[in-house]
Amino acid sequence: MKIIIPMAGRGTRLRPHTLTVPKPLIPIAGKPIVHRLVEDIVKVCGQKVTEIAFIIGADFGEAVEKQLLQIAESVGAKGAICYQTEKLGTAHALLCAKDYFNGNVVVAFADTLFKADFTLDSNAEAIIWTQKVEDPSAFGVVKIDGNGYITDFVEKPKTFVSDLAIIGIYYFKDGAVLRDEMQYLIDNDIKDRGEYQITDALENMKSKGVKFQPGQVSEWLDCGNKDATVHTNQRYLEYIQDQQLVDESAKIINSVIIPPVYIGQNVEIHNSVLGPHVSIGGNSKVLNTVIKNSIVQDDSEIVDANMTNSMIGNHVSYKGKAADASIGDYNQLKE
Repeated sequence: MKIIIPMAGRGTRLRPHTLTVPKPLIPIAGKPIVHRLVEDIVKVCGQKVTEIAFIIGADFGEAVEKQLLQIAESVGAKGAICYQTEKLGTAHALLCAKDYFNGNVVVAFADTLFKADFTLDSNAEAIIWTQKVEDPSAFGVVKIDGNGYITDFVEKPKTFVSDLAIIGIYYFKDGAVLRDEMQYLIDNDIKDRGEYQITDALENMKSKGVKFQPGQVSEWLDCGNKDATVHTNQRYLEYIQDQQLVDESAKIINSVIIPPVYIGQNVEIHNSVLGPHVSIGGNSKVLNTVIKNSIVQDDSEIVDANMTNSMIGNHVSYKGKAADASIGDYNQLKE
């Protein structure tokens, strides 16, 4: 099994946090979004994942590439870095990793997380993972026939046709079939809204007899903006609350921790109340502060504050404010 993860976008809706770090590397409960995504896919695959190809922008840098290769290694797979130098649509992005489209392949866009209680059926020709949503008009959705196969892909329907939204994770028994259909779009300059789209390749596959099955997840977690990312952190902490979430090196002095809370390496907490649903990154300090339902990243210091529903970046100094805050890296704010 191979996993291909396109992640070349810069995550403009999550600024200022994505000005210095690609969105898939923003931490959720102490691990980058893309790391959580890889782990969750591996859990449902039902077979060994041998290779993971990450499609990134050429400007992401050596440190990011090294981190992605380490993520692949952490699940026993070989990592590969592929570059997308132009933003020409989802099909174009995926073709940047065309050498990895053979055999069993999972394609996963790195801006979403999920929870699922099924094991992927690798004998299926193709699976599109979906989730029921209240407002289908904001999503691409699929229609299902009486035999449980997908009959139609509908992008942001204005009238109700289905409430099964496509979450951006796909399985193909033979990845080469998808690769060839995407290449056909490029070769014949077939675009939708000015870009080469994976949905057009899927339609071509379906018209040639490929049977698509829906794989419904139990929860779909978005990381598109600050509020959604903080909510995803909350839900993930709930999922993993039975794990050891407080690092042994953390110093917690005269403070109250209301679980679930993640506390990273060499964190110091003094005279404070944390939780529930708080993640504190490595080497950060929290003094005389109350924090709930928030993310604080690495090497930051929070003093005399009262914050909720907040997202604080790396190397931030924040003092004396009560707020719903979203602060990027390397900021200093004092009352």
